[in-house]
Amino acid sequence: MERFAQPMARLIEELRKLPGVGNKSAQRLAFHILRSPNADAELLANAIRELKAQLRLCSICNNVTDVDPCTYCSSPTRTHATVCVVEEPTSIASIEKTRGYNGIYHVLHGTLSPLNGVGPEQLRTANLFSRLGEIDEIILALSPTVEGEATSHWLANQLHQASADHPLRITRIATGVPAGSDIEYADEITMSRAMEGRREI
Repeated sequence: MERFAQPMARLIEELRKLPGVGNKSAQRLAFHILRSPNADAELLANAIRELKAQLRLCSICNNVTDVDPCTYCSSPTRTHATVCVVEEPTSIASIEKTRGYNGIYHVLHGTLSPLNGVGPEQLRTANLFSRLGEIDEIILALSPTVEGEATSHWLANQLHQASADHPLRITRIATGVPAGSDIEYADEITMSRAMEGRREI
């Protein structure tokens, strides 16, 4: 088993915590950082510090932002009566690149996954339910995975119950996004078809 000096071992261990980074990738990244000029290492460290210090969640939609409310929620040109619910902030970019959606968003920061200890209380839904009176349509744009489907059904039931005295249209994006894939990787045409073909649930 390879043994590294303590500072290198510590950096490798921290890099391994990143998604998609295994032990070998973490070692390559750590040695790349070691070989880089000090100025580059400082820029990387500063970028990470600034990210943690300056970014927060939008108080309205939970999107990652440096201003509150975020640029979508504060935009006077967007339709605030239509809300697209997504799993993660990265999904917003996939929908925005279609240039066909002009509403605002709500980010859950996950999906229901009992095996991973994620229940309804872990999803960020409180600020969605608190503004139901201002919303005409909610589009559920969750990935067509088992977890995404389960979350969509659970959320639709909760929304129907919470909006019993307010007419609310709840739709689900069409299956233009392949089953079992992640919405984040959908191409522009697929995402456009999915948004156009959304249906009542």
